Amino acid sequence: MSNAENERLALSASSKHWKKWGPYISERQWGTVREDYSPEGNTWNYVNHDLARSYAYRWGEDGIAGFCDSDQVLCLAPAFWNGNDPLLKERLFGLTNGEGNHGEDVKELYFHLDSSPTHTYCKFLYKYPQAAFPYLELIQNNQRDRHQQEFELMDTGVFRENRYFDCIIEYAKASIDDILMKVTVINRGPDPADIHVLPHLWYRNFWRHNPRFEKPELSALNDLSLLAQSTRNGSYYLYHEAGEQLFCDNETNNQRMYHRPNDTAFVKDGINNFVVHGSKSVNIKKTGTKSAVWYQRSLASGESAVFRVRLSKVHNDAPWDDFDLVFGKRIAEANAFYHQHAPERLSRDHRSLLRSALGGLLWTKQFYYLDVFKWLFGEPNENSPYRNHQRNYDWQHLTSRNIISMPDKWEYPWFAAWDLAFHAASFIHVDAAFAKQQLQLVLREYYMHPNGQIPAYEWNFSDVNPPVHAWAVWYVFETDRNKTGVADWDFLERAFQKLLMNFTWWVNQKDANGIDIFEGGFLGLDNIGVFDRNQMPHGIKKLQQADATSWMAMYAINMLRISLELAQHNRAYEESASKFFRHFLNIGWAMHHMGKKDISLWDEEDAFYYDAIQFENGSSQRLKIRSLVGIIPLLAVEIMNTSVFEKLREFNTRLEVIRLTRPDLTRIISDIEQKNKDGNYLFAIMVGDRLEHLLKRLLDEAEFLSDYGIRSLSKCYQDKPFEFHYQGNSYRIQYEPGDSTSSMFGGNSNWRGPIWFPINYLIIHAIRKYYTYYGDAYTVEFPTGSGKQLTLKQVANELTRRLLKIFSVNGDGKFRYHREDHTEWSDLHFKEHHLFYEYFHGDTGQGLGASHQTGWTALIANLLLEMDED
Repeated sequence: MSNAENERLALSASSKHWKKWGPYISERQWGTVREDYSPEGNTWNYVNHDLARSYAYRWGEDGIAGFCDSDQVLCLAPAFWNGNDPLLKERLFGLTNGEGNHGEDVKELYFHLDSSPTHTYCKFLYKYPQAAFPYLELIQNNQRDRHQQEFELMDTGVFRENRYFDCIIEYAKASIDDILMKVTVINRGPDPADIHVLPHLWYRNFWRHNPRFEKPELSALNDLSLLAQSTRNGSYYLYHEAGEQLFCDNETNNQRMYHRPNDTAFVKDGINNFVVHGSKSVNIKKTGTKSAVWYQRSLASGESAVFRVRLSKVHNDAPWDDFDLVFGKRIAEANAFYHQHAPERLSRDHRSLLRSALGGLLWTKQFYYLDVFKWLFGEPNENSPYRNHQRNYDWQHLTSRNIISMPDKWEYPWFAAWDLAFHAASFIHVDAAFAKQQLQLVLREYYMHPNGQIPAYEWNFSDVNPPVHAWAVWYVFETDRNKTGVADWDFLERAFQKLLMNFTWWVNQKDANGIDIFEGGFLGLDNIGVFDRNQMPHGIKKLQQADATSWMAMYAINMLRISLELAQHNRAYEESASKFFRHFLNIGWAMHHMGKKDISLWDEEDAFYYDAIQFENGSSQRLKIRSLVGIIPLLAVEIMNTSVFEKLREFNTRLEVIRLTRPDLTRIISDIEQKNKDGNYLFAIMVGDRLEHLLKRLLDEAEFLSDYGIRSLSKCYQDKPFEFHYQGNSYRIQYEPGDSTSSMFGGNSNWRGPIWFPINYLIIHAIRKYYTYYGDAYTVEFPTGSGKQLTLKQVANELTRRLLKIFSVNGDGKFRYHREDHTEWSDLHFKEHHLFYEYFHGDTGQGLGASHQTGWTALIANLLLEMDED
């Protein structure tokens, strides 16, 4: 069905055209590796929140609800001041990794309310306290141990009696280069209160380190408009209503930062110092590279005020005549778009949740710029930065200058490879072109290492993420084909060619003995073991990982499926299909049959998969911890219809040879001669009795099954922790349904009990595939011990409902993921807006970790769209 937004999407496949402008400004640029030029690599402290207002960033910008062009040349964002704070509210505050008792943590209340895919309409809500923002109180009260809850902004009492402002920031595009911003401030408190609103327009400082670019200029045209001029993007006009125009330069305050003279008279924090302290720190000539329009209002209780600005390439003598009309039109078009994409069966609450999840996902795009070579060695004609530790030295080829979907633009304002795969799986439902572009991005030659490794994230590009990229590529391709009826062979083939290199890297680097058993830690599934799997205790030679091996089995079966699809049009891909089929068989066989010195990962007695450790003396032992490590084999599954094989003579011949010469291999994964009534074959690691036993544990409420989804560690370890004794040391893991008490990986991640959406989604996705093969004849007990038998389709739906329960309203009128002691969440102006946490408490469903991780928690949208009611 065609509508205005779909038509714009068709014109805007990249970050050009209608996507040229968007919410691409980070919510935190300070405290990132790319802005760290300290000798010791003390990233969190080189530029902290306090210094950020004075430091001109090298690689990007940050702000509150910011908008910029796709090259982040020109930026637009509001700032606020309540008259009591020691600084303007230009950026969101939070704790560094060392300040928080569970790692880095944003300490603000804000919501990404809405966005159309082309960002022709966007809406953001910031809740700004009327009292002085409690910066010091938040820092001091979070100096507590890991066993205590985090001290949050609500705990300070600043929202009591509703003494805060609702600051609603909205954007609408009249055309590609005509951006309308509306800021509505509402006094929610019982008394009159003053508010200062300062829409900012500024240039990212691209001229300081790039002498080929001339310095741009912002200047006043008259009392109601500014002119922005740059050789990079031409001229723009900023129209505003009556207010005081302020100018300075987006240049570092060297005097404050380094105790040396400034290079320019009016530095980056000039507007802040003028408004807050009355300093003579703005340019009275009204020129610079950073500007703001200063509005001051006193609002009675419940009163609102609207502030309007318009940024346009077109000179406009009447910028306000169609302002409200444009907003009304874009809102109506966004409503029509989401109405089209929401199934009729969804309730009103679920429709709202769907739109919030997708809107939040769209808001977490960011202009991400990092040239590792320049970061390491400096700019041409400049001295190289002195560093004791040259982070990412082996990634000098990596040059990123793209709009990328972030896990969370405050807590994780950098791309993460496996997060990006899940983002794409949600983006495909609203913007197919962007989903495909994101998956292809990290496979390009200026991201992927020459050896085939996909970069993990900027703290260490050489870390390894679970290899889910091929799964995402196939999911995106298949979903797109089902939606449009058109197969994008070009996308599939291009991705496959690069994934071949990455698969080879895995085989060469992470299968040390060449036996199809894989190792390698895993950033993402970090706190899931008794010790750091990247730094094993002395005397342990290697750790053979059930999850790493299973991820590779999943990788192989995804590559097999892609190969078979491509072979329908190019017979040369039959060769690849044969290769990956054999890989899949070999991995499945190796998980159950090891060499003389090793033991298999499958434990017959427990009927579960475990990691196995090999000691220096050659002996082996299973680490018999029931965790997601043993659940991951469930994900290595694919259903293939007989029609896929009909024309593939070469592949069928090779398949027959394997079946006849190595029947032991084919029996491991399934009986490849058996097809169901629909002509479907099952290819899976977890088949027969193994599937039955695993589901029994998975669906046991005393183990993995929670009221809110699947836990990452069995609850059986709550009262009886697992202990591993070795060389006089004791290593221990206990079921922890909430935040981690372990200091591994900084203590800011926890796979020791909480519920994570990406793994839950993959489990449900896999169970639906098993149902496609087995149908209604195959039933399991749900929950285990209840006596109630369900089909696998019903199991998938029940697991979906438990995850959806997290976002339902409890008896107090709050969403279940909110803390019980934060009563404000039941108030009228709090209770309607969703947050999307990184993970959720295994017993209560409380949201934990990053609070705007729409990146992968947006998978709730997929569950809503894919839920198949009985």
